[in-house]
Order: sequence, then C-alpha cells, then structure tokens
Amino acid sequence: MIYTITSVESDSKNRRRYHIYVNGGVEPALSVHEDLLIRYRLFKGVELSPEALAEIIRDDNRYRAYALAVYYLGLSPRTGKEIQRYLSRKELEEESIAYAVDRLKQERLIDDADYAERFAKSRLRAGGKGRLLIKQELKQRGVDRGTADAAAADLDQETEQAAADRIAEKRWRSMSGESFDKYRKIAQFLLRRGFPGEVAKRAVKRAMTEASAELDDEQSVWLDN
Repeated sequence: MIYTITSVESDSKNRRRYHIYVNGGVEPALSVHEDLLIRYRLFKGVELSPEALAEIIRDDNRYRAYALAVYYLGLSPRTGKEIQRYLSRKELEEESIAYAVDRLKQERLIDDADYAERFAKSRLRAGGKGRLLIKQELKQRGVDRGTADAAAADLDQETEQAAADRIAEKRWRSMSGESFDKYRKIAQFLLRRGFPGEVAKRAVKRAMTEASAELDDEQSVWLDN
C-alpha cells in the first residue's frame, strides 16, 4: 500500500511539530518534528511506502527521546541510568531510549565517571557526608559499582577528616550529658553519615580533647582571678 500525503498542518501546541495526513484521512497518520519534515521532504503529494513510513516514525521517536533527554540534562547533570528512568516514565520505546542514551554518551553529554567524581566531591564538601554514604548514593543514581567505588576512593582523606571534625565539634558543643554518652552518640551519627570508623573515632576524640582544653583554660582564668 502506498500512502500519499494529502495535508500537512502545524501542531497548535508545539509549533515545531507537524501533523501529517495521508490518503484523505481525517486523523493524522503521524506527527513529526520540523527537522524530520524537512529531512524527509514530507510535503503534500509525496508518496510513502509502508517501510518509509515506519522509518520516519522510528526516527521521530528517537528524536523525541533525544530532545527530552537533553532538556532533562539541562536541569542538572544526570547519569545514564537516570536518563533511562526519566525517558521510561515518558512511555517511550526501549529502542528510542537506548538510542538517546548512546548518542548522549558519544557526545560526552553523559559521562558517569565524571559525574561520580563531581558528585562525590560536592557531597563531601557541602553535604557533610562520608565516602561510604556517598558511594551508596551514587549507586542509587545508577552509577555502576566500580565507578562508584573509584569515585569514593579518590576522595581526599584530609578533606573527609576535616568534614567529620567540623560535625563532631559542632555536635559536641550543642549536646549535654556525660562525655561517654556524647562520644558514643556523635560517633554513631558520623557512622550513619557514611564516615569510616577510624575517621569518626578520630573526629570525636579531637572534639572531646578540644572541649576539655577549653574547659581547662576557663577554669584557669577563673582561678587566676
């Protein structure tokens, strides 16, 4: 069967898309982006074979998937898995989703290793989280285990320790009670935040030592007066 284009109308809601009517039908046979309209020269009177029509529909689905993915990336950096999940929610075909993700990777718009490195440093610096929790968050975002492990392992140990020290010092000052209870609670908090055990212990010991030194200084000033 040959399809003859009998009408081409712009979409009232999206001016860059066009409805293609064939064989005098009252419903559009397909809707395409203007780029595909021009590429395939989809004008009134043009004849299309079933194979050509299927190819146009496939390319338009791919185009839609790619365009949606680029828009989604514009809001925030994403992993390949996050892009896949987003496009799946748009009810796009798996083939179109795979095409969009592969193209974005080739264009370096998706780079999970770079994403993981940036994400890990940001979470450590601004989020006050340790490498263990950061690694878990990366995996939840679709970063594969090896890439997540590498990004977490590359975090600067001194920066991580400094982040744990700040948290421990702040919480020690704000908490009341016996030193043993404070030590235990703060250490557990740091562990929940993803800091390794040795980092957590070192941070709490430093906070306790600093608080003790400040108390000694205050007592010394009081006695001198």
